[in-house]
Amino acid sequence: MGAAPFSEADDMLVRRFLTPAHKAALDTLKFWMEEAGMAVRLDPAGNLVGRYEGEAPGAPALLIGSHIDSVRNGGRYDGALGVMLAVDLIETFHRQGRRLPFALEAIAFGDEEGSRFPASMACSRAVAGTVDPQVMEMTDAEGTSLAEAFAAFGLDPTRLVEAARKPGEVFAFLEAHIEQGPVLEAEGLALGVVTAIAAQKRILVRFKGQAGHAGTTPMGLRKDPGPAAAEAVLALEHICREGPLGGIDGLVGTVGRMTALPGAFNVIPGAVEFSMDIRAETSATRDAAVAAITAEIEAIAERRGLKVSVTLMQQLAESPCDTGLADLLAAAVGDLDDLGAQPARRLPSGAGHDAMVIADLCPTAMLFIRCEGGISHNPAEAVTDADCALAAQAMVGFVEKLSTEFSSSSRPDRPCGAPGMTT
Repeated sequence: MGAAPFSEADDMLVRRFLTPAHKAALDTLKFWMEEAGMAVRLDPAGNLVGRYEGEAPGAPALLIGSHIDSVRNGGRYDGALGVMLAVDLIETFHRQGRRLPFALEAIAFGDEEGSRFPASMACSRAVAGTVDPQVMEMTDAEGTSLAEAFAAFGLDPTRLVEAARKPGEVFAFLEAHIEQGPVLEAEGLALGVVTAIAAQKRILVRFKGQAGHAGTTPMGLRKDPGPAAAEAVLALEHICREGPLGGIDGLVGTVGRMTALPGAFNVIPGAVEFSMDIRAETSATRDAAVAAITAEIEAIAERRGLKVSVTLMQQLAESPCDTGLADLLAAAVGDLDDLGAQPARRLPSGAGHDAMVIADLCPTAMLFIRCEGGISHNPAEAVTDADCALAAQAMVGFVEKLSTEFSSSSRPDRPCGAPGMTT
């Protein structure tokens, strides 16, 4: 996988937005895109965009791609595989000397994970025209603001909103991505077609008590936020697994980060702060779970004599994929000889993706590729060359089918001027 070596660390993959590793990846991708016949630009949000013109200059574009940033100690294929498949797809048509009724654009979103700054998908939000310019005030762990990072990278932070694509410029978006789950492998399938991307909320919980000496403060006289945090974590697990909502609409909850302050072995913490990531296939189920855990957290704080705050950090609604595009993608998968013309497996995505944000701009489709053990956000992330080759073939087939529909359709009521789309 070409983009994997570009890392901020020698012993692990960590490629965060607007870092030297990000810049190195962009430079190499720019070269590959140009070699594949594209005109390449860096947009005002830091996304790398390569355009392969259609039969007529200025034709609306099918946007194809994913993200190139990573989590800390992440895997080689999360995001980057989708970018490389987009480049490979366009190179296929370039080598054939073919132009289509629409343009093809490969995009490498700069920030999907939110691994440097606290809000994810800022780059795809900018393209969709839904980004809040106030994101420039966000700071990373070193205290660098997003605006400062933009300026240091050679980007103008005041031009962020200029990355928004105009209506009609982009008529559809296709994202290929590893599944990040075990379903396809368990069913012996290489590829899957995504039906929808789950709704999610991220909240930050802070219990505040009283710091004290670990050896001299009796247990009964403590205001210790540590056990309160432990109770809250178990409450989240119960609500998502065994409570009235447990097992409904793919409901899951995760505590991925926890910090005790001041963080010394011999000090009762004065505060404990932790994240909660809650997802479900529908916003209604997600919101019911968030309401239930918030009530539990407040009850825990009252019972233990602590102060507590619950802050909403991010909210994303569920994002159904366009059924017309999904049907074309499923047909392209079903046509693959290596899969025996079997019906494509359709499944929802529990992970968030840039596609759910780009859905505010145009209809979207997603192709999942099997990953070993369902493992992702982990160095053990793995795919096979054979599965990637099938994904590439399916994507070419999808574009062929889309081209046929595009040429034969003159209906003016298609969303974004696109054929065969129903969202």
